Amino acid sequence: MTGMSGLSRVSMIAALVWAVAGLGAAAQAPQGSGTRPDQNMEPDQPGYVATPDQEQLPTKYQKQVVFYRTTEPPGTIIVNTPERFLYLVMPDSRALRYGIGVGREGFQWYGLKSIERKSEWPDWTPPPEMIARQPYLPRWMAGGPGNPLGARALYVSGTVYRIHGTNQPWTIGSAVSSGCFRLTNPDVSDLYDRVPVGTRVVVLQPPKL
Repeated sequence: MTGMSGLSRVSMIAALVWAVAGLGAAAQAPQGSGTRPDQNMEPDQPGYVATPDQEQLPTKYQKQVVFYRTTEPPGTIIVNTPERFLYLVMPDSRALRYGIGVGREGFQWYGLKSIERKSEWPDWTPPPEMIARQPYLPRWMAGGPGNPLGARALYVSGTVYRIHGTNQPWTIGSAVSSGCFRLTNPDVSDLYDRVPVGTRVVVLQPPKL
């Protein structure tokens, strides 16, 4: 940096201070409860570990058994993107309902798939497209509490998408992802234990207006 003026050095130091302050602010979880607004993008926070209090969802998004009428057989996973819910079909017109985070606009999809494999505390390799949008992301990250994929991952056949946990539980109920469906770590662990590889996955098509 030969020839850099004192003012330039001060400006660079100030910029670094603001960058660090910004990263610290980003690591703070939004407070409050109720419905969560859609967001264009919630930046991933690799390394951030959510607290148990942050994993306490608003009542609407908490895991619960609900009345649910469907022609799909028990054991099927049904994702309703507009509602921000994942249903695990049970007998007698019931389902176990989980609150989820879904793909933001332009990253939503639908179809009939299945679970092709499962992983506990999965490693994370962000795809090039994601790194292009968020250059600060690591190229690879080992599984653990600070991993954005969370405690468990269910890999959806024929796609790059997963049903997985998260270290950002305040995003449940929002459209924030790049196409995956996220649950809190306690909820995804519960779902993981209930469904085997080969489970049918139905991602419902949004109604046409």
